[in-house]
Amino acid sequence: MGCQIAQMRDFRSVEAAEFRLAMRNLASGVAIVATGTETTRRGLTVSSVTSLCMDPPCLLVGVNSSSETHAAILANGRFGVSLLGRGQEDLALRFAGGAKGVERFATARWQQGVLDVPLLEPAIGMLECVLHHHQLVGTHGLFIGRIVATRGGNGDPLVNFQGALRALPQA
Repeated sequence: MGCQIAQMRDFRSVEAAEFRLAMRNLASGVAIVATGTETTRRGLTVSSVTSLCMDPPCLLVGVNSSSETHAAILANGRFGVSLLGRGQEDLALRFAGGAKGVERFATARWQQGVLDVPLLEPAIGMLECVLHHHQLVGTHGLFIGRIVATRGGNGDPLVNFQGALRALPQA
């Protein structure tokens, strides 16, 4: 059963601060979403990546619509997702705002994937996506990417929990 918009108006939304506080207790993986080539590369750190479906294989990622990366993904129609691991906290912070534009890519090794999107070489996992669907919701764009290539890596995952980046040990 679908959500009825008229019913949604009957309830007030929680304040942003209240929502942020509640979501701090949801541990989430940390990744860099990137697109473009050479001087047009754009990317940012996200903790809003999730598997969506297996047929076709798709993932969902949320990106602030005011970011350069949001516009670049729409223009390119494809993007890469590099899953970060232990020891990559500085890189996560760099892509979260420590540098701008193509400068973000200067301190790590990158490769261009089969879709010609930037992928972090020492990532613990890499996925390449073609844009399947885009939807604006509030301040963010939701991108559904159809996964066309993956590569695995090794290491302990980096997670965002209670506002801090933490390494989660493998079982």
